[in-house]
Amino acid sequence: MITTRVIPLASESLGVRSLATFVEASGIRILIDPGVALGPRRYGLSPAEIELKTLQQMRKKLQGYARRADVITISHYHYDHHTPFFEGLYESSSEEYAREVYTGKLLFIKHPRENINFSQRKRAWVFLKNAESIAKKIEYADGRSFDLGGITLEFSPAVPHGSEGSKLGFVVMVLIDDGSKRIIHASDIQLLNRKAVEWIIEKNPDLLITGGPPTYLGPRAEGAWETGLKNLNEIIRETDAEVILDHHIVRDKRYPRFFDGLEKKPKTFAGYLKVEDRPLEAYRRELHRIEKGERAELPFRLD
Repeated sequence: MITTRVIPLASESLGVRSLATFVEASGIRILIDPGVALGPRRYGLSPAEIELKTLQQMRKKLQGYARRADVITISHYHYDHHTPFFEGLYESSSEEYAREVYTGKLLFIKHPRENINFSQRKRAWVFLKNAESIAKKIEYADGRSFDLGGITLEFSPAVPHGSEGSKLGFVVMVLIDDGSKRIIHASDIQLLNRKAVEWIIEKNPDLLITGGPPTYLGPRAEGAWETGLKNLNEIIRETDAEVILDHHIVRDKRYPRFFDGLEKKPKTFAGYLKVEDRPLEAYRRELHRIEKGERAELPFRLD
């Protein structure tokens, strides 16, 4: 009997901006949101050397899993969720690298023209211009289901990237159902809008992989902590799903407190892999001090 395997690949608890995940179900290998990036500025600082090193490590890891994948899904066109076709310092980028990720793959992608903001529409245009000639096939996924023979991929309608009315655009979630286990990857909903919460509850997953609210933004994210806790607790009560929680919330040093406020404690990507959390961006100030030879306290090891 073939079991479903879930392998978290890259995220804030693993030292980069990402929610990239690999799922193998009924012999079909799926790479979700193949992007890794770094925050270009945090605390007024550019990435520390250890962040740049980790980015390169995660790029290689992602590339390795992309070679194995049959299917790639893209929830939206931010650079920490898809590999763009251009050279950039803090993204998973360069045309050669991107071609290795996407060549010969069946792509299920967020619609490039509908329910999309201006910046992501431009990025989607660049992506399609390059991907159409190398992908096996490209499907616009919003609100659609696909039978892949042994598994079903069901995509949500476009939902806000964060709160209702967000200027950051829209994302699609994906449900992977092999008949015995239901997995939802809910990228960048930030647990802040009712459409996403209601869709997750309706689909009743066994495992939910999602990102928490962007509480690291301070006053710009006022109320996000309370709303995120409320909505995720509702999902936990209604579905009893196992939860993997990472991404924006782990950019906030206080994220363990957020986890403690939940009725069922989730795992970060690192925790799911049984390794130590290394939220490098959240501790960028301390990392720069250490690089200067100064003393600074970190809750994780650098080696």
